[in-house]
Amino acid sequence: MGAGISGMMGDGCSRSSETSIGELPENCVALILSRLEATQICGLAAVNPTFRRASSSDAVWDSKLPHNYHFLLNNLFNHNTISPNFNSKKQIFATLCRPTRFGGGYKELWLEKNGGGICVSVSWKEMKITGIDDRRYWTHVSDSDESRFSSIAYLKQIWWVEVEGSLELEFLPAGIYSLFFRLHLGKPSKKWGRRVFDVEQVHGWNMKPVRFQLSSSHGQHVSCEYYLNNQPAGKWIHYHVGDFVVENSHLPTNLNFSMTQIDCTHTKGGMCLDSVFICPIKLGENFKNHS
Repeated sequence: MGAGISGMMGDGCSRSSETSIGELPENCVALILSRLEATQICGLAAVNPTFRRASSSDAVWDSKLPHNYHFLLNNLFNHNTISPNFNSKKQIFATLCRPTRFGGGYKELWLEKNGGGICVSVSWKEMKITGIDDRRYWTHVSDSDESRFSSIAYLKQIWWVEVEGSLELEFLPAGIYSLFFRLHLGKPSKKWGRRVFDVEQVHGWNMKPVRFQLSSSHGQHVSCEYYLNNQPAGKWIHYHVGDFVVENSHLPTNLNFSMTQIDCTHTKGGMCLDSVFICPIKLGENFKNHS
């Protein structure tokens, strides 16, 4: 780290071979911290009082905030009776990192704290699902710690799988984003305090692939296919549907997404549906086909 620090000692920070890290002026420390991730900044705050003061500097945290954070705050808290009073950019950052529900409580937004950008999750309850209210086909698993929404949809058996959803995004900073379906083969549960999963009803996913599609109001359209049985049962998988571009954060982006397997020559079942997950493409690389 020493070499990295010495390379950043500019912008008014004079260097001396006799200067220890404890003697660095606060503006130099702030410059160093601004190049680090949020968790690293908080860890270095314990070095000494200068680092502690610099770690709370607006100059450090301003670079960690999305450029449209004012818009995000106004829209996230405009329906609250009391809007939070922010004393610093660090406090704003911490607030945005906490998941915030919107759209009736079945959508969630947060700022990924280690440089990941704005992320969005959409519960299955916001989607149109064929047969979802027929208990012969689907069951609703409530109070589940497997989902950030505490609820998952479990497909027992059906001939026709069709899940569709739409989303209007008015708050994403300009950039490229990835969209995923979060799925799981087998029904998870707890037994004697341990996580277990039942794969008895898992069937039919090796016959034909599931087709995923994504389209945006800006004319983008992508589709892909996956055989769900190619992934291990008992593990949540993020199936990458595709990427889309937000060119202007001041204009809404409308998305339509779906997953279908409508070959009626065989039934399929034993699958859990949790949510759709949206994140910047850089962060999405860590999620592709991983839990």
